[in-house]
Amino acid sequence: MKKVSILVPAYNEAANIVQTLQAIRRHVPCQELIVIDDGSSDQTSELAGGWADRVIRQPVNRGKGAALQTGWREASGDVLLFLDSDLRESAMHANHLLHPVKAGWCDMAIAKLPPPGRRAGFGVAKAVARRGIRYLTGFDPTAPLSGQRAVRREVLESLGSLDDGFGIEVAMTIDALRAGYRLLEVPVHFRHREYGNNLAGFLHRGRELIAISRSLGLKWREGR
Repeated sequence: MKKVSILVPAYNEAANIVQTLQAIRRHVPCQELIVIDDGSSDQTSELAGGWADRVIRQPVNRGKGAALQTGWREASGDVLLFLDSDLRESAMHANHLLHPVKAGWCDMAIAKLPPPGRRAGFGVAKAVARRGIRYLTGFDPTAPLSGQRAVRREVLESLGSLDDGFGIEVAMTIDALRAGYRLLEVPVHFRHREYGNNLAGFLHRGRELIAISRSLGLKWREGR
């Protein structure tokens, strides 16, 4: 039986972390639940400690990719499941993402989330990511930015370092496809934080677009 490690990167998620971890504990069988606190200044670590098997606390905020890199190298599972800390009760659906990998149907399963409850932004970051992945690999993803992923440990060991920031998903997809691994997008009813058409939302999407463009540029140069 394949051992499953669940990794939850978190940064200032005191408002969401308990509900997310509770849902995982109650509905998603695993041998190891690890939270990587990426330099939070709130009570994220203390709250996570009541539900996680282990909380790895990084002294400064280094980015999601760096947190996951730390987490999976410390984990012992044959299958690694990456879940965002703001999924709250919807984290209960993670078994749908685990099953295809555990069954051997693919090496990496990527969650396709339902449409957002409200339209925000112009979809530029997603469009750039999708077209970049298609241009560099021939694979046309529908969920190029999804951070909810189940992946065989062998894949991560083969790929080595993960991108530090918002470009992690794009870079991981491209690297896995170039290495010949099988990817499968799976509809899963996850829900997480939605950024609106306000200053915070536009700043978030702007940082995301910059990180994605950077990752695509690096992968283009590597493939030349």
